Amino acid sequence: MRVVLTDERIEVRLALWEKILGLLGNIRVARDEVVGARVVEDPMAEAMGAGIKVGLRLPWVYFVARTLHLDEAFILRRGLPGLSFELTAPGRLRRVLVSTPEAKQIARALQRR
Repeated sequence: MRVVLTDERIEVRLALWEKILGLLGNIRVARDEVVGARVVEDPMAEAMGAGIKVGLRLPWVYFVARTLHLDEAFILRRGLPGLSFELTAPGRLRRVLVSTPEAKQIARALQRR
């Protein structure tokens, strides 16, 4: 999994096995549709409290999953900070929480816009 930020969009690119086991595809969102971004120091705890999820779930270790309502996506690995960003895009997805070592830098860049 990689998080890629360009001037036009933010992308969460998943490996093929993550797509299959997590029941998710790559996430591509225009930066104009991001309404908030923040760093989450313990993303696993936040994901565990988010309700029932579908996809790959190894609690406290690894998540590639969505909530049952399909409005939140979690792509997390233990030991890494999380980047949480909220969306205004039409459709169901309203929040993404992803583990990345660059969480602080990406959150800052998203907030500047």
